[in-house]
Amino acid sequence: MSRGGFSPARLARLHEVLSGYAQRGEVAGIATLLWRRGELHVDTIGCQDLARGEPIRRDTIFRIASMTKPVTAVAAMILVEEGRIGLDEPLDRLLPELADRQVLRQIDAPLQDTVPAHRAPTPRDLLTLRPGIGMILGPAERYPIQRAMTRLQLTGRKPATPHTPDEWIRRLGTLPLMYQPGERWQYHIGSEILGVLVARASGQPFGTFLQERIFRPLGMTDTSFQVPAAQLARFASCYQLSGTSGALELFDDARDSQWGRPPPFPSGGSGLVSTLDDYLSFSRMLLGGGRLGDTRILSRPGVQTMLVDYLSAAQKVGSGFYPGFWDNRGWGFGLSIITRRDSLFTTPGRFGWDGVYGTSWACDPAEDLIGILMTQRLSFDPRTRLTSDFWTLAYQAIDD
Repeated sequence: MSRGGFSPARLARLHEVLSGYAQRGEVAGIATLLWRRGELHVDTIGCQDLARGEPIRRDTIFRIASMTKPVTAVAAMILVEEGRIGLDEPLDRLLPELADRQVLRQIDAPLQDTVPAHRAPTPRDLLTLRPGIGMILGPAERYPIQRAMTRLQLTGRKPATPHTPDEWIRRLGTLPLMYQPGERWQYHIGSEILGVLVARASGQPFGTFLQERIFRPLGMTDTSFQVPAAQLARFASCYQLSGTSGALELFDDARDSQWGRPPPFPSGGSGLVSTLDDYLSFSRMLLGGGRLGDTRILSRPGVQTMLVDYLSAAQKVGSGFYPGFWDNRGWGFGLSIITRRDSLFTTPGRFGWDGVYGTSWACDPAEDLIGILMTQRLSFDPRTRLTSDFWTLAYQAIDD
């Protein structure tokens, strides 16, 4: 048995099953990382670009999408620990554009049919995705508020928005909230607001703050909102499944990608690119209670504060990605937390999150385990078989 307690034969099973996804043309390539008790296993399968035939490598750069959210949460917690942000202070001081909120009487009401907010949103609301505004999961365009967000270009994918942070928050401030602050969990927008808040509180551009306070200290040299021109050869292209043929088709060419240019809006919800080893460093810092080696990013109590399920049953009602989404999980600061075991890999206390381009990450304190899956295929369903297979087979490889 290895020091990390993995079975070599069962790790080979993980490789065999994941290789099938590339062989069947369901993904272009896959990179995986398992770390347990200091032992590291990295596997690379397939191509990072099908047209050019470039293989996935350990240092391939991936769009990590919503795996950006935990990074943004750590940035905010740094400022909380320095006394520059109060978890429960109104956002008005730093984001006056969001002062004096009005709230829709109901989610499908006209934009003018509002009541005053019971209270101001707070940084805690942003961290837990309860500020009163977020993504509408489902046929969103039938709602006037969602049509207004689309018209104002507040959300999108290529790019997320064309506006600068100041213009984005100004436009957001012209809209009412969907729900009262703290009333309901709603995905994504809270993390976008949080990135603007970090920039305002620190007096630095959001990306600069991340580089100086998280990425550089942790040696995360390839994590950023932009892939430098000199590193584009390591950047994976992104694919999606054709709605007609089911075959892979190009979604974002690595050599002509929006991530090859500085974004007008550094998205705290979905904008970063990273690598296996960079995100491992971030993960080990969290699993180590805020410290990696001699470098401390957060205090242990600060990390522990992130890893609490802050949602009540009422705040979860009707807000998940699919029926049963909340059966075994809660939400802390910028990440999901497992609350009940119902499979091999749902250990209570396990925390992490996924990305819409096929990435998945978790830390399991009980097993002293970190797992990272990187691929680049657009999918709006977090229950993809590839992700489930990766985690099931990662945990079946534990041999102690």
